[in-house]
Amino acid sequence: MVTNVTNLGRSGLHDWIIQRFSAIILAAYSLCILASFVINPEMDFEKWSSIFDNNAMRLFSLITLFALCAHAWIGMWTISTDYITSLQFGGRATFLRLVFQAACVLLIAVYLLWGIQIFWGN
Repeated sequence: MVTNVTNLGRSGLHDWIIQRFSAIILAAYSLCILASFVINPEMDFEKWSSIFDNNAMRLFSLITLFALCAHAWIGMWTISTDYITSLQFGGRATFLRLVFQAACVLLIAVYLLWGIQIFWGN
């Protein structure tokens, strides 16, 4: 049985709502980027750069980046609790699950910080 220790005590409904809300944000951002390509079929670096010079687009990108990280974390947590079980790994399941989750958190944090630096760095 998997406890909510690594899920910070949240309920499954809370995770489900975050997953769906973040998916909506990701879809809206994808449509926004797609619309940029449709509106500017001959996109060059200057046009692309000018889109992201706008603070509204930077803020939308930052919100999307946070949504992506939340979406990824919930997905990876779910995968780890569903597939790294004692049935497959015996007594090592808890250790392997925590190592996997720690690696996911580290990677997500690196991508988050890297994304913030890309969107808001000079």
